Amino acid sequence: MSIFVSATPAATPKSKDVKRISIFFAGVLVVMAVAQLFTFEEFLALVEDFVLPGGAVFAHVFTAVLILAEVFALPFLLRMSLSPLFRWVSIASGWIAASLWIFIAIWLAIHPGYVTNIGYLGTVAEIMPGWWAVFMSIALGILSTWASWGMWPKKVVL
Repeated sequence: MSIFVSATPAATPKSKDVKRISIFFAGVLVVMAVAQLFTFEEFLALVEDFVLPGGAVFAHVFTAVLILAEVFALPFLLRMSLSPLFRWVSIASGWIAASLWIFIAIWLAIHPGYVTNIGYLGTVAEIMPGWWAVFMSIALGILSTWASWGMWPKKVVL
């Protein structure tokens, strides 16, 4: 028995579709995170303009958690060898990133007129918020759930 954590290989995907979906979702998250980090200061100001409950401090923490969740979801989606605990953290990060985008999209759809950019790509490209963005965020949630289901790290015994 060793006290050191060892990396374990990823579970075998349940289908080829799961492998493709996880790679696609990872690609989407990489593009989003890089664009948001490229213009991070402007992205912070953009999220402040969302007028989220909690003010500017909450907006800054929210932005940091959002980008960290997008980045930490990548090791699971790319099927890297990870410790069992970090594999679960990475799975949860994918769910958190999708959930936060669903929250932002619904918030901006309910409160129109605050901003003209939802921030999927930071401030690199202006993407209008609206109900289409809610559905796009739900699609991110579906991709996250599908990848999690297809590469679930524990075997379920019924």
